[in-house]
Amino acid sequence: MMVGSVNFSRHTNMPEAVFFDMDGLLVDTEPYWLETERELMADFGVIWRSEDQLYCLGGPMQKVGDYMSSLAQGRESSEWFAEELINRMAKKFANINLMPGIADLLDEIHALGLSCALVSASPRRLVDAVLAIFAVSPFKVTISANDVLRGKPHPDPYLKAAQLLGVDIAQSLIIEDSPTGVTAARASGAFVIAVPHIAPIPDAPRSATIQSLSGKNLSELWSLCQR
Repeated sequence: MMVGSVNFSRHTNMPEAVFFDMDGLLVDTEPYWLETERELMADFGVIWRSEDQLYCLGGPMQKVGDYMSSLAQGRESSEWFAEELINRMAKKFANINLMPGIADLLDEIHALGLSCALVSASPRRLVDAVLAIFAVSPFKVTISANDVLRGKPHPDPYLKAAQLLGVDIAQSLIIEDSPTGVTAARASGAFVIAVPHIAPIPDAPRSATIQSLSGKNLSELWSLCQR
């Protein structure tokens, strides 16, 4: 409802919308990425180290493909590595699991009638493979790497999702896990909850860092990032 120039939502103590990252935040895909990256690079006699995983964490796929091609001394193109990695990953996503706390948080958002979006740096093929685990998608909007010209760490994917939902990104909440994703989230102007589990994330205004979403409700998350 509008009163003067102020917009009062039905839930004034809640965000206008909630945006979720996918890999490592919504679903436990990081072990699959690591396993597949190691397998693929082993085919070229390259040992994939933890430092390599950290460098590629959060994408985008072009960056990962470039890096793999460089390590393999150009024996295959960047595009080939990106496509091969996607092909191998898609076969493994049938066994994917939601991260702790996600199911309860999605149920709460649905019960409150708030808008919800999935914003991923992964290609559409992998996003759709993850969406297939839900009987009914909990997201009104989904953004993949194929849907924007500039992906994370640019804010464009989140800004596009907010535009499609018709919400104010500055009054919305983004939940991310990687430094790349958090950079994009913060640049969008949203409030941000970071849930790092591989790479550390520095503190910043309008943000909070927690160890897990398990046992956390939306009101608590919204309060944490406004301190």
